[in-house]
Amino acid sequence: MIRHCVFLKFRSEVTDTQKADIYAGLAALVGRIEGLLTFSAGPNVSPEGKSRGYDDGFIMDLRDRAALDRYLEDPDHKAAGAKLVAALEGGRDGLMVFDMEVAN
Repeated sequence: MIRHCVFLKFRSEVTDTQKADIYAGLAALVGRIEGLLTFSAGPNVSPEGKSRGYDDGFIMDLRDRAALDRYLEDPDHKAAGAKLVAALEGGRDGLMVFDMEVAN
């Protein structure tokens, strides 16, 4: 299984309602893209103070690398991603992606 972790720096004027709308668009991909199993999102709640400004994020679990490839090329993912990037500090510079293989 692939765990797709995305850490985000939203622009300060982006509201919680706008964030929820962006996350809803991403969550809607579960069940629509073959092998995309789960989605969860929210603010960083770590007390360590080491988020480097990445104060929000989401995680998706995908069945395998082929599912990740389908997700990355999917037009609905690209549309949801464009909406997300438009809300971030510096556009694409406002996100960090980390994919890792995990045991099921």
